[in-house]
Amino acid sequence: MSDWTAFGRVDADGTVYVKTAEGERVVGSWQAGPPEEGLAHFARRFADKVTEVNLVEARLNSGAADAAHSLASVRRLRAELAEAHVVGDIDGLCARLDKLSSLAEQKAGEARAAREAARAEALTRKTTLVEEAEKLAAESTGWKTAGDRLKEILDEWKTIRGVDKKTDGELWKRFAAARDSFTRRRGAHFATLDAQRKQAQGAKESLVVEAETLTESTDWASTAARLKDLMAQWKAAPRASKEAEQRLWERFRAAQDAFFTRRSEVFSARDAEQRGNLDRKHALLSEAEAIDVDADPRAAQAKLREIQGQWHDAGRVPRESATGLDRRLRTVEERVRQAMESAWRRTEPSANPLLAQMREQVAEAEARLNRARAAGDAKRIREAEQALASKRQFLQLAEQTS
Repeated sequence: MSDWTAFGRVDADGTVYVKTAEGERVVGSWQAGPPEEGLAHFARRFADKVTEVNLVEARLNSGAADAAHSLASVRRLRAELAEAHVVGDIDGLCARLDKLSSLAEQKAGEARAAREAARAEALTRKTTLVEEAEKLAAESTGWKTAGDRLKEILDEWKTIRGVDKKTDGELWKRFAAARDSFTRRRGAHFATLDAQRKQAQGAKESLVVEAETLTESTDWASTAARLKDLMAQWKAAPRASKEAEQRLWERFRAAQDAFFTRRSEVFSARDAEQRGNLDRKHALLSEAEAIDVDADPRAAQAKLREIQGQWHDAGRVPRESATGLDRRLRTVEERVRQAMESAWRRTEPSANPLLAQMREQVAEAEARLNRARAAGDAKRIREAEQALASKRQFLQLAEQTS
C-alpha cells in the first residue's frame, strides 16, 4: 500500500488510474492536491475492501457465518471490484475472493447436505413417532402406560425441527388422529368397565344379602355348604369398584364369620356335652359288663334293662366312639339273652311263667267266646272263635317245645 505507484497513477490532468493484469482503467479524478495524496485517497478505499474481504474470510473459516450468506458476500465483492473506484492489488484481491468463493461454495454444499441429512433424520424420527402412536392407538390395552407414552411422544415431537411444513402437517394429522383414536378407545373401555363393575356390584350385593340372612341359621351342614357356594360365586364374579368391593367384602366376610363362630360355639358345647355323655356311658358299660348273668339270669336281665334305660337317657356321644360302645353293650345283651334261654330250658313246664301266661290267655279267650254266645252276636262269636283257635295253637306249640 505504501508503493502506490505499483497499482495506480495520476496523470497531468488529475485522472486517476488503477493498474490490473488486463491494463489500466480510470477509477476517478483528483484535483485537491498532489498526485500522491490522490493515490493515497483511493488506496484507502481499497483498504476498506480488503478489510471487508478479511472479515468475510474470518467468519467463513470460523464457521460463525452462514456459508451461503458468505458466498453471496464474496460474489458481491468480486463483482464490485470490476468497477470499484480504488487503487490497490485488485488482481490479488480477486484471486483471494475466487478462493473464498470456492471455499464458500464447498461449505454451503456441506451445509445443504447437513440440512438435508438433518431434515431426513427429523422426518424419520417424526415418522417413527407417528407409527408408534398409531400402533399404541390400535393395539395397546395398557392404558396408563400407553397414555404416558403418547405424552412423551408429543414432548419429543416438539423438539424436532427441520421437516418441511407440508410433510410436517401431514405427519401431525396422523399423530393427532392416533391420539384421538386411543382416547376414544380408552374411554369406551373404561365405560364398559364401569358398567361391568356396576353389574358385579349388584351381583355381589345379592350374595352379601343372602349370606347375611344365613347368619342365624342352625341348619349347620346345609348352611355351611351354601356359604361355601356363595364364596365360590364371589370369587368367580368380576370385581366391583375398589371402594364398593372392599365394603361388600367386609359385609360378606362378617356374615360368614358370624355363622361359623356360632356353629363353632354350638359344636364346642355339643362336643363338651358328648364327652360327658361318653364318660357316663363308659360307667354304665362297666356296670353292665360286671353283671353276673350265671348266678341269677332274671336279676341280670332286670339290671340290664335298667342300664339300657339309663344308656338311652345318657344321650349322644362322639361318632368315633359310638360304634365301639354299642358293640360292647350288645355283647352284654347277648350274654344275658343266652343265660335267659338256658334258664328257660331248665324250667319245668308247669312252672314256666310263659306257659302259664298263655294258658291264662286261652282261658280269657274261652270266656269271651261264652259271653258272645250268650249275647247271640254272630260277629263277636266268629271273632272270638278265631282268636281262641289261634291262642290254643300257640299254647300247643309252646307245650310241645317245653
